[in-house]
Amino acid sequence: MKDNRGKKYTDGRPLPPPYSEEESQAKAATAVTAAPTVTVLPGAVVVQPAFSSEPSKTYCKSCHAEIVTNVKFKNTTKTHMFAAGLCFIGGLLCVWIPYYVKSCRNADHYCPNCGAYLGTYVP
Repeated sequence: MKDNRGKKYTDGRPLPPPYSEEESQAKAATAVTAAPTVTVLPGAVVVQPAFSSEPSKTYCKSCHAEIVTNVKFKNTTKTHMFAAGLCFIGGLLCVWIPYYVKSCRNADHYCPNCGAYLGTYVP
C-alpha cells in the first residue's frame, strides 16, 4: 500500500489515510446492494402490458393464469365534467353522451377466473 501521509490535494486539503487490505475487503463484504424483487415462473418471463379500453391478454398474479381481462367501465369526475359542459353547450339532450362514450370513462380490468383487480386504463 502507498503511504499518503503528508501528501495533499492540489487545493491544499490533505489526502485521506490509506486502507489496509483487510479493511477494504471487510467494507466490500458488508456493502448492501438493493436488488429489485422479481417473481420468476419456471420457463417464463411475465411482463404486464399497458391496458387499453378493450380486454387485454395478460397474466393474473392472483390465480397465476394467462387470461383475457374483463373490462368494467366506471364514471369519473371527468365524465361528469363533460356532461356538465355539454349541458351548457347543447342543452339537456346532450347530457347523456359522456355516460355512453368509452373515452370519457375509466376502464377497470379484472381477472375472469378469480375476479382480482388488475389495473385501470385512464383515457
